[in-house]
Amino acid sequence: MMEKTIALTQRETYAPGRFTEFLWWLSTAEKELLADAVVDRNRHKIIGMTVLTTWAFATLAWTYFFSTVATSGWLAVLLGFFMGFIILTIDRALIKGINKFSKSKLLPLVFRSLLALTIGTFMAQPALLYIFNKEIRLQTSLDNEKKKQLKSQELTDLYKNKQTTLLSEKESLQKELQIKYADVAKARQNFLSETDGSGGTGKVGIKDIAIAKRNEYQKLDGEYQQLVNIEQPKITTIETALKTMDDTIKKEEADFTNYFNDGFLTQIEALNNLIKTNPALQFRYYLLVIILLLIELMPVIAKTILPSGTYDERAMQREAMEKEMVSSNISKEKELKELYNSLAHQNDKEAISAFFDLTKEERNQKITGFSQQWKQEKNQTFNSLWETMKKEVLTRQEH
Repeated sequence: MMEKTIALTQRETYAPGRFTEFLWWLSTAEKELLADAVVDRNRHKIIGMTVLTTWAFATLAWTYFFSTVATSGWLAVLLGFFMGFIILTIDRALIKGINKFSKSKLLPLVFRSLLALTIGTFMAQPALLYIFNKEIRLQTSLDNEKKKQLKSQELTDLYKNKQTTLLSEKESLQKELQIKYADVAKARQNFLSETDGSGGTGKVGIKDIAIAKRNEYQKLDGEYQQLVNIEQPKITTIETALKTMDDTIKKEEADFTNYFNDGFLTQIEALNNLIKTNPALQFRYYLLVIILLLIELMPVIAKTILPSGTYDERAMQREAMEKEMVSSNISKEKELKELYNSLAHQNDKEAISAFFDLTKEERNQKITGFSQQWKQEKNQTFNSLWETMKKEVLTRQEH
């Protein structure tokens, strides 16, 4: 059986798969040029994989971040994909500008490093929150308790002066009542002692001295009751004010406690406190930040360190050819337009000349007719004839 003869130009045709085309798209390569660049095919697949990895990681990190602040899971996923797409767009824009003919390869790398430092540092935090979730929750509880104690101390300090004043006033009123009551109790005891013979004159019964002591006791007791009626409402008002302050402090403490949550900023604060007090976690935190920075830098690093093959040369030559073809096409189109305008002008001149040649005899006949009519009408002046001739026979200049 005879072998089928294949043309030499068709032996090296290559048809990439859809996934390969997708990786090439991620690497910003032109598949029409890359299909013939055998060595560069795999390089651009590697670059595409680094972009895909960075894209996926950025999407996951942002999705987890938004899950800590968004009320809807679907909203967190959509926002995560949106931010991941932004990172993808930035990566593709940066690596597209890097080739062996680039005037500056350092500028995109420096810019991407600054961007990666910012984004990587931020994305390290959600990753750490996920990894050290139990420890952070415990630290969050401790931090909230400290905040509660601090709030309680602030409220106590806020009402301290007023409470001290009220307590001092209450104590003064109570002391005044106690002194007065002590005088009443002493007078009462003197009266009783006098009546039962255990004190005073030693005589039992109600005698003149006992009556005098009873009157003294009754007088002091009346004064005490009158003082109680005056001072007790003041004491009650003070106690009410103090109780109101205590209730206000408790209410504000309860309201403050209701604001406690495990949101993103709260967890970040707990993470920072853990890093300050935990050297082991501190080491892993910075190690993870470095790893994330490398992940963010992978597309630019891969594009920079991988050697360039024939693809960049093909792209440059193709772009130069397209520029040359654009210039040539514009030049040819200009020539055609100029030729068209020139021929149109020539033909218009000939048409106008033919028009005047063909209408010359009729115009002369019309002039003759106007002249004969002028001769027959004796009242018509020459000026009126001239006006008629200008209107009916002469041409108007173009503007």
